[in-house]
Amino acid sequence: MCCFSRPVQSVSRTRIFCRFTEVDLQAVVYAMTIEAAEDLAMVLPLPVAPARRQDAVTFVNLEGYPRFFDHLHNAFPQPKLQSLSFGGPPAAGNARTLKVEQVGSFEASYVPGIEDFARLDERFRLPAGTWEKLPRYADYGFAVFKLKPGKQKIHPMALTFRSRSPGTLFFPTVHIHDGKVHDREDFDHTLYAQGWTNAVISGLDWEESPGAARGSIEIDKTKGLVWADGHIYRRTITGTHKNEDILAKARAMGG
Repeated sequence: MCCFSRPVQSVSRTRIFCRFTEVDLQAVVYAMTIEAAEDLAMVLPLPVAPARRQDAVTFVNLEGYPRFFDHLHNAFPQPKLQSLSFGGPPAAGNARTLKVEQVGSFEASYVPGIEDFARLDERFRLPAGTWEKLPRYADYGFAVFKLKPGKQKIHPMALTFRSRSPGTLFFPTVHIHDGKVHDREDFDHTLYAQGWTNAVISGLDWEESPGAARGSIEIDKTKGLVWADGHIYRRTITGTHKNEDILAKARAMGG
């Protein structure tokens, strides 16, 4: 689940994969099942490196690998029960339209900053006043995916971005589903993680796969986002929790 520019009727089975493909280059792959009554946007806040804010994001088309998350799940032989958009103030004098890319079945845009949301159609912005309640995103960048109405299972949406926090994976999990920012929200998430080559994910909340990714993943279809010889880490979060993003530390093996 994440931030939506219009109310949604339901969101479930959110799955997110994050990995550092380089020490400061993070990949994010996102999928979910959603039902909405109108056109809307899903927005992912990203802690981009300030020096790269204008060109920090590259979208990756994974339309050809719809079973990406099914195969990640298969890396864990003993299934476990799960446990544990944006709008901003108008930018005066900036009428240039943001670049729109076709990424599989989605249209996607990178929004460098809050002030740039005024360059998107109003349907794809969060309600006025939302940003004042989210001051931590004041200097973030944003990935915007435009979605159609109806009930649909979203194929994996993927991107890479230059991170301001090398070594700390960022999972965009803050919820905004009804135009309001709530302190606590219902989660239905499965998170997957890898570090850069020869890195591991630390923390007791993460379950490690018994074997390397190549045992369950069609590596050639991931376009370099998955480390074939690395293990996969998983964390499941369900129920009501604090409405916040999730962080995970990656460290060099033996470090």
